[in-house]
Amino acid sequence: MSLSQELLRAEATRRILLSRPDLAARIDPSTTRGLLAAQHLVDADEPGEVLAAVVMRRFDPVSWVRGTCEFALGLTPEQAATWRRSFTRTVFLAGNPENLRERFSFDHVAEDGSAAWTSPAPAAASAPLRRLLKLFDGTQAVPTHPAPVVEVPGRPTRAPVRRDLYLATAGVTVAESLVSLNHLLVESVMDGLLAPGDRLVLRPVPRPAGIATPFAALRIGAERANPDQLRCFAYLTEGIDHDQA
Repeated sequence: MSLSQELLRAEATRRILLSRPDLAARIDPSTTRGLLAAQHLVDADEPGEVLAAVVMRRFDPVSWVRGTCEFALGLTPEQAATWRRSFTRTVFLAGNPENLRERFSFDHVAEDGSAAWTSPAPAAASAPLRRLLKLFDGTQAVPTHPAPVVEVPGRPTRAPVRRDLYLATAGVTVAESLVSLNHLLVESVMDGLLAPGDRLVLRPVPRPAGIATPFAALRIGAERANPDQLRCFAYLTEGIDHDQA
């Protein structure tokens, strides 16, 4: 599939208006800068805005993708809706969740203890944790070897499907990938695209382009070298029945 600038702009506009229809009169989708600036109109400290915090001991792609999906599936509809209005804002912090559990309450912890999540809440709720820890410093390049298939945890509520998840690696750090994957995964859970029992095949590629299977969701941002151009950082395909995979 060809990811033209027109298509990317239309998808980015759709995401903004789905999350914050009240911003419709304040965004300029005719330019990349105007379109992406809409997300910065929302201040994390404004009343009603929320963010989630994730403490990362290490980045294990399989464990982190599983944990992120499970965390999103565990949110109440009210929590999900409020977080969506804040563009699923998330802060990634470096630390060992096991060493922090006596001082801080986590709402979800990965099975291997590599990461822990706090539910979306006003910025003040996670301020002590954010003051204590530094931001996760994932400055290394994204690994290019394919990861194993990841199964979304939980008891299936519909017929499971398989989806390919393409992740851009060219000029992208692990920390930047965390942001892209986080938004795409949690919003796909909220939209019902990802459900328990689904299988995700992680496919690192320099740039998601020319993919035969149509997309179900995209993560879009600006090109670092050319802020006037949009780029696809993550591409989730439409589902394929397990029996056909």
